[in-house]
Amino acid sequence: MPRGDPQAPVPPRRAATPSIWIILAVPPLFWAGNFVIGRALHADIHPLALTFWRWVVAAAVLLPFTITDAWRRRATLRRHWPLLVVLCLSGIVAFQYVVYQGLQTTTAINGVLIIATIPVAIPITAFLLDGTTISARQALGIAISFAGVAIVILKGDVRFAEGLRFLAGDLWVCLAVPAWSIYSVLIRRRPNDLPPLTLLFVTVVLGIVLLAPGYALEQSVLGGFQPTVQTLAAIGYVGVFASVIAFACWNHGVAAVGAAKAGLFIHLMPVFAAILAVLFLGEQLHQFHVIGVIAIALGIWCSSTARR
Repeated sequence: MPRGDPQAPVPPRRAATPSIWIILAVPPLFWAGNFVIGRALHADIHPLALTFWRWVVAAAVLLPFTITDAWRRRATLRRHWPLLVVLCLSGIVAFQYVVYQGLQTTTAINGVLIIATIPVAIPITAFLLDGTTISARQALGIAISFAGVAIVILKGDVRFAEGLRFLAGDLWVCLAVPAWSIYSVLIRRRPNDLPPLTLLFVTVVLGIVLLAPGYALEQSVLGGFQPTVQTLAAIGYVGVFASVIAFACWNHGVAAVGAAKAGLFIHLMPVFAAILAVLFLGEQLHQFHVIGVIAIALGIWCSSTARR
């Protein structure tokens, strides 16, 4: 039996509907843009500043919809404060900061390559924390999908791997893998009487409080950023799309199908990154993109249709 809080039993999963798979495709799309922005503005906004203001924007968006409910459920929040702290530290604080810190000195392609290992790490984390196992078909789906990621990243040519150089920033991004795996597994321990958006709002506010001292120190040592149209638009994007919408969709999807199956959708990030490059950077769509997308789609289908 999965281990967890006896006062917060994990609700039984219902059969996944096609809309769940569409919802789970939204986060990697917005997170792909987050990587592009994080790398593009690495010289303009320091990591803690971008992380802090990202969540300030997210909290402002969530506030009108969740503050009343959060106050009404304050007893539930107090009872489950250890879970809230861990979710905040892993998904709100640690994951976001180490990604932005890593993008200071590494490339977006290296970052996406490392993040693409999350679907492999999530089943391991789920087994360690909850005793959850995956079927052989799910494992096969992960392997096929991961092969599709490799095709996209290596541009269909294994010789391209010779040009990949792992930098100091890659070590920072590596820390994001266990952080997100822990968040994805533990999010299913959400109390039944605590709505997902309320949970997100509370963890975001808690994250702002924890980030504030570090941000103040960073600003006093390194200085602030210039509030240009570019930087403000970037903060708005990561605060609304890569935070509120992406996290709400992810949390809903994980609750519906489980962390292992939902985690496989992270493999869509390099696909969406390639599409964004074609649309906004004028890059070309190549045959290896199509092959990689087909492999990723096949892997997702193979895993998502596996019996529980």
